[in-house]
Amino acid sequence: MSSEPEAVADLLRSQGQMSFVEPTTDALIEAFESEHDRQLPSQLKRWLLVSDGGDFFLPAGFQLRGVEHLPLIDVDDPDRPDDNYIVIGTLSSGDPVLCEESSERISIYNHEVGRIEDDETFADFFTFLTSLAAVLGIGDDDVE
Repeated sequence: MSSEPEAVADLLRSQGQMSFVEPTTDALIEAFESEHDRQLPSQLKRWLLVSDGGDFFLPAGFQLRGVEHLPLIDVDDPDRPDDNYIVIGTLSSGDPVLCEESSERISIYNHEVGRIEDDETFADFFTFLTSLAAVLGIGDDDVE
């Protein structure tokens, strides 16, 4: 049985239009968090051990940032509603994908309306990824 991050990666691969990046290591994730005095969500950290960034749902999807491979997560990126968020990626629309400080929650910041919409907030990183897959008509039955 595969781990949850690997199951999500397999689900995404079934779409056939993904560009995964080399995985990073626990040590580099810990060094990143220590250097920036920030904690990344646990599921995002588990994902970075599978793919440290990448481009997903190509051609019109989103780009995920990593801690080792470019583009890097920039904890001071001004493209966020306030300092309680870290930009971890960007949708093709230009809207940033955010993680909330001290939370597992993942959100999309809607630039057009200048806020995070309720329907663009996800309980955690894997829910975010599988929700995007569901929008594209891929089932999440294989994710355990």
